[in-house]
Amino acid sequence: MTSPTALKLGTRRSALAMAQSGMVAEQVRRITGRDVELVEITTYGDVSREHLAQIGGTGVFVSALRDALLRGEIDFAVHSLKDLPTADPEGLTLAAVPLREDPRDALIARDGLTFEQLAASPRGARIGTGSPRRMAQLNAWARSMGLRVETVPIRGNVDTRIGYVASGDLDAVVLAAAGLSRLGRLAEATELISPDIVLPAPGQGALAVECPADDAGLVSVLAELDDPFTRAAVTAERALLAALEAGCSAPVGALADPVVDGHITELRLRGVVGTTDGSSLVQMSITGPTPASRDEAVALGHELADEMLAKGAAGLMGEREL
Repeated sequence: MTSPTALKLGTRRSALAMAQSGMVAEQVRRITGRDVELVEITTYGDVSREHLAQIGGTGVFVSALRDALLRGEIDFAVHSLKDLPTADPEGLTLAAVPLREDPRDALIARDGLTFEQLAASPRGARIGTGSPRRMAQLNAWARSMGLRVETVPIRGNVDTRIGYVASGDLDAVVLAAAGLSRLGRLAEATELISPDIVLPAPGQGALAVECPADDAGLVSVLAELDDPFTRAAVTAERALLAALEAGCSAPVGALADPVVDGHITELRLRGVVGTTDGSSLVQMSITGPTPASRDEAVALGHELADEMLAKGAAGLMGEREL
């Protein structure tokens, strides 16, 4: 009897993308008993050397994978969910949002120092990040303590970014804790930054498993990877981002997490928008029911966006992506 054809999983070529996709591939193998072949695809975001804010950010790591799905060259794809545009693509479906990894940002600093120790040095600190969201909140954090940092825009893979610290070019870099964890490098972090200080990007730490909407069998199989709470949380975060009419390169942070009082009672959604120099922030939160349906999660995100816009959030994002 002929064995079932291997499923083709599309992934970016980076070490982190390959690690994330390999995790999902192994789960699909266990569920289906079928082999899963990783198909490496180069995206525009991988080859462009410009900073994400210059090339738009939205979809630059996603479009090539989606095109391959629609052409039938791959069966499904794995993305970092924070890279996904908020608009739903025609012909494709978000089949699964697996259990979320740690959504926090992580500092990797010289000499094992914390952010406050670096910022308190007489010359301040040069901290690298490719994210306007991080720049806004790190600068605001330093301002709140009367300290000085210089946030330096950088790009590159994890090795490249950490290399700026090892070489002495920068005092520290800030990366997603989830990525470090999936690469087995979380121990290199000198500080995990509390969301009370720096809110992560909407969807940070979560993966998105996408496939053709008309492949009912595959949609059903991949749905077994879905974590309902993670999906509700990231749906609320992304609804906030969409309602602010901001792309993934905008200085917007968001996190939906449980309110725990003996047991999980509510879903709290926090959002922040700020100028990259940290001089102005709009930071607010609301709570809603949990477990939340998709409509409830979307409504929560829209409600918080309305409140933030009323407080002047739009003016802090500069030229919004429409």
